[in-house]
Amino acid sequence: MVRDIDRRTFVTGAAAIGAAGLAGCTGNGNGNGNGNGDGNGDDSGNGNGNGGAGREVSLGVLMPITGDLGSLGGTIRDGALLVRDQLEDAGVDYDINIVEGDTQTDPTAGVSEANSMVNAGVPAVVGPAASNVNFQVVENVFIPNGVVGMSPSSTAPGVTDLDDDGYIFRTCPSDALQGQVMGEVARDRLEAETAATLFLNDDYGQALEAEFVSAFEEDGGTVLNQVSFEPEQPSYSPQLGDALDEDPDTLMVVGFPQSGIQLFRDYYSDYDTGVDIIVPDGLRDSDLPGEVGNDMENVIGTAPLSDGPGSDFFNESYEEAYDRSPGVFNGQAYDAAAVLILANIAAGDNDGTAIRDEIRNVANPDGEVVGPEDLPEAIEMVENGEEINYQGASSSVDFDDNGDMIAVAYEIFQFLDGGIETLDTLDFEAE
Repeated sequence: MVRDIDRRTFVTGAAAIGAAGLAGCTGNGNGNGNGNGDGNGDDSGNGNGNGGAGREVSLGVLMPITGDLGSLGGTIRDGALLVRDQLEDAGVDYDINIVEGDTQTDPTAGVSEANSMVNAGVPAVVGPAASNVNFQVVENVFIPNGVVGMSPSSTAPGVTDLDDDGYIFRTCPSDALQGQVMGEVARDRLEAETAATLFLNDDYGQALEAEFVSAFEEDGGTVLNQVSFEPEQPSYSPQLGDALDEDPDTLMVVGFPQSGIQLFRDYYSDYDTGVDIIVPDGLRDSDLPGEVGNDMENVIGTAPLSDGPGSDFFNESYEEAYDRSPGVFNGQAYDAAAVLILANIAAGDNDGTAIRDEIRNVANPDGEVVGPEDLPEAIEMVENGEEINYQGASSSVDFDDNGDMIAVAYEIFQFLDGGIETLDTLDFEAE
């Protein structure tokens, strides 16, 4: 059931044991297509048919293939690439040209790669992934150059309030919600009265930690210590010692896998008192226990869930293509690529502003519902000036005025038996 979250009432959905399968609507509303390829649609849903079949559709995919988030970035990228591969296999009459870039989980590298994409004429990009990279890229590259950015995983609350002229979107939810969810899990499921935090010293870590602290304290808990850390350090023993001083009931850790490997190795080597640990999506990596050398069964977490109308089709397609189950934010990347390609075709041109103006026309009601299994037909409908409503793998993919998702789902997961199991799911609709 989709519902608003009440800060004081945390309600979970039905338990679903097993690894989670993680990660519409052209504005040519009147259908009076002139077939001249000019794509004269506007965001009111009134425009012309496109007639642009056969042309190149350009899309960037800017992900952290290396660096602190590298172990997750490749699989997120693959979610986006799957859209192109499916369309090519279906024989659509467009050349889907994807330009890839590696941010290295580093803002400087991300800006450099983004500038290369702009110079190559890329009008829209899936990414970046990490919030500290996303802020630098969108503010210094995408917005000034009129390029659409759609991140599948930049969850920092500050993305909502960017002065972006409408160019920046995301298919993942804001951590303004995840902090509340984590606070409720710590208080209600773990029954913690005291907590400490250990968080990555960047936009993602700082913002999510602040949201957790606020939620936990508003629910009557006490936060004893708040300790930040830098990425990819040789040891995290000093930070662990500071955070775990005073014996908190739970430790909330925000980070990425490469740093997490060393952090958890240090914890289990020198600080393992059996304290309950809670983590967010950035540490949802099924390879982590093996890398750490511990089953990590005292670690529970929360993460955005791919639970859209097209999730079953996406999960099956992803596993068939890559011989592995999709992970965190993979479905969100698929949806971002699908929406940007549909908006490009609706716009009739590789132009960022025109694509921006078509995104809600291909993703929000009204229109005939289409999903991941219908993408070739959806492209033909858009080309013919028909209204569609894309509903995706991760959610219904409806954007609000800030470019955020209106409705999404979360999972509560735990590291068990050397992997990850989903304990509960939670659907919510933003107020």
